[in-house]
Amino acid sequence: MKKMDSTTRLERLREAMGNGDIDKRDFLRLLGCAGITAGLSGGIMTSLATQARAAGTDLYFEGWGGVVSEALRKYAFDPYTKATGNKVIDSTFGGEKEVLTKIKAAGSTKGHNILHSSGVDWYMRWTKGGYGVKLDMSKIPNFDNVMESIVAPFKKITPGYLSAVPYDYGTTGIAYNTKHISKEEAEAQGANILLNPKYKGKIGGWGGDWANRAWFGALQSGQDPNNITDWNAVWAKVREMRGLVKKYWSSGAELMDLLASEEIWVTEAWSGRVAALQAQGHPIGYFDPKNGLAWMESMFVLKGSPMDESEQLLNFMLAPDTALAVAAGQKYPSSLDPTKVKMPESVTSLPAFDPTGKLASLVFRDPVKWNAVEKVQGRMWDRIKKGG
Repeated sequence: MKKMDSTTRLERLREAMGNGDIDKRDFLRLLGCAGITAGLSGGIMTSLATQARAAGTDLYFEGWGGVVSEALRKYAFDPYTKATGNKVIDSTFGGEKEVLTKIKAAGSTKGHNILHSSGVDWYMRWTKGGYGVKLDMSKIPNFDNVMESIVAPFKKITPGYLSAVPYDYGTTGIAYNTKHISKEEAEAQGANILLNPKYKGKIGGWGGDWANRAWFGALQSGQDPNNITDWNAVWAKVREMRGLVKKYWSSGAELMDLLASEEIWVTEAWSGRVAALQAQGHPIGYFDPKNGLAWMESMFVLKGSPMDESEQLLNFMLAPDTALAVAAGQKYPSSLDPTKVKMPESVTSLPAFDPTGKLASLVFRDPVKWNAVEKVQGRMWDRIKKGG
């Protein structure tokens, strides 16, 4: 049999990939073998590897926009695309309900691959709805550095497998303009500062999630949000606040714009967005009221997504250099265990950062209790928002 020269072997590999006989991953593997055997470098190898990467897979990512998306794009998505040729096409949502509604209307998850999902309650909702996958953790070795305390609530919902990897955490507390409201006044009033008629027309709140509104209504009515006994009292407080609000914001980017422009002076807010405003020099204070809401976010992979590429991206994102750069950029602590991975000051100084990795001091929403009442209580916020 006539022995093929290196150029012929490589051309046949390229032809096989073009015909669909081998996929991009096999092409790159065989390309490497061919290069080593033939002792090739430079021109032909570079050209063919570039062509292989150009045939990459698109991954559709949906997240919270603003500084969070900017950090993910700069430190994770662009470097990942450069390394693999797989493009990450990202878009912004105002809440996961919006995404779920689109998927149900379309009857398909096409165009939806990975969500920057907020809270264990949403993890339960996605998995119980049949939208989750079973990740092959052997393909995500960087997962070994993730805090067990942040993983445990997800494993409790899907014992034996995960459909997502926890990625960051933070709190929803109270942000206020220090030019108009003192630290002492804000912290003395706690969540009730959002009901102070003195600030009517300068109060804001997140309008995208009924459970968030109910959580603060529980605090304002003197109840444990994870053990609400009087829902009428909760919604009475939500109605009371509705009459004082200038605007309910729909995204983190809008929250920052409203505070930076001083269109609002006080609002519940996401800790990382406030940290970003403070870094920009805006006079914004922040505190977590007693029983304030903490949350953990995950990178959730939806059913029907290209698994090899999705798992590859998750592993890339959990690499310490990537994860910590994203954390510093988006202003939310990483899910990586600080007892395993050395954290820079840019991360240890972030709001809500827990140096122990135990997260014991934070209060998270109980997904079992909250999801159980969603059908009944979830409609109330829509009514109140419309003036009902």
